[in-house]
Amino acid sequence: MSDALSAFGTLLKIGDGATPTENFTTIAEVKDISGPSLELATEEVTHHSSTGGWREKIGTLLSAGEVTFDLNFIPTEATHSYSTGLINDMVNRTKRNFQLVFPDAGNTTWQFTALVTKFEPDEPVEGELGASVTLEVTGQPTLA
Repeated sequence: MSDALSAFGTLLKIGDGATPTENFTTIAEVKDISGPSLELATEEVTHHSSTGGWREKIGTLLSAGEVTFDLNFIPTEATHSYSTGLINDMVNRTKRNFQLVFPDAGNTTWQFTALVTKFEPDEPVEGELGASVTLEVTGQPTLA
């Protein structure tokens, strides 16, 4: 029997920047989420004495890449809006703390700091008003 989990119920939360205790609010109407895209860069270190002429590499810098997600766009929703939400953070180049809360028994939470680098509304003739959002993660995430 598999121990696989349904992704339904995963939450993406945005921090308010308060200190000493930051409060996190669930971003409204988030649909599909992808990321962060964890990656280790490598550097080739092959030399004339490399065994058998095989390329050799070492790991260098780590990156948490991007988090992308779609949402049902509600222009007046505080977590979306131009005056207070994701669009506001993008326009003002605001770094913000985010949490990705998984729907497992322990509510595993990954926390990261990111910039909103893309907010792309989608207005189909037949369908819901939506948006695709990209967060560019900066620094080391907390993967607990």
